[in-house]
Amino acid sequence: MNIYNTWHLKQATRHLKAGGIIAYPTEAVMGLGCDPLNDKAVARLLALKQRPWQKGLILIAADYAQLEPFLEPLTPNLEKRIFAVWPGPVTWLLPAKPTVPHCLRGQSNKLAVRVTAHPQTIALCQHWGGALVSTSANISGQPAPKTALKVRRSFAQSIDYILPGAVGGRQNPSEIRDAITNTVLRV
Repeated sequence: MNIYNTWHLKQATRHLKAGGIIAYPTEAVMGLGCDPLNDKAVARLLALKQRPWQKGLILIAADYAQLEPFLEPLTPNLEKRIFAVWPGPVTWLLPAKPTVPHCLRGQSNKLAVRVTAHPQTIALCQHWGGALVSTSANISGQPAPKTALKVRRSFAQSIDYILPGAVGGRQNPSEIRDAITNTVLRV
């Protein structure tokens, strides 16, 4: 039995299936998410955040299998590097399949992905059955909120559901690394 309220997970999933945008806790901040395969939902999320599509988005998942449909196969070296820190607060830029929409990968041929270590976010992805868009629940350039109340104040009726719960103990959003070059892009 999942320790997180199944009713709330069902509500979040219902909104995702309907093309909605939800807010949910992650390792460090509240995140905004939607179905990554719903172009209208992704466009709405980008508009809410006032974020240009060219920057791309992060996909978050409960396990690597949920990310595989979006990614080119990994080499053994990449697997070793990535799985050494997953699940965890490291987002990797990995080669995306050519079919991945530009609104997800931006102007790159890589996609930012993370297998989360946040138990409630794991439960959300498992209940949803796949990866979710995951971006901080703020207008671009503004501080990322750590509570549902701050999300509600920022977005009022603009989002469809807020999954109640606490963010993890990290002070900063996930580190971002390019898997090919092993360059750290965000600490």
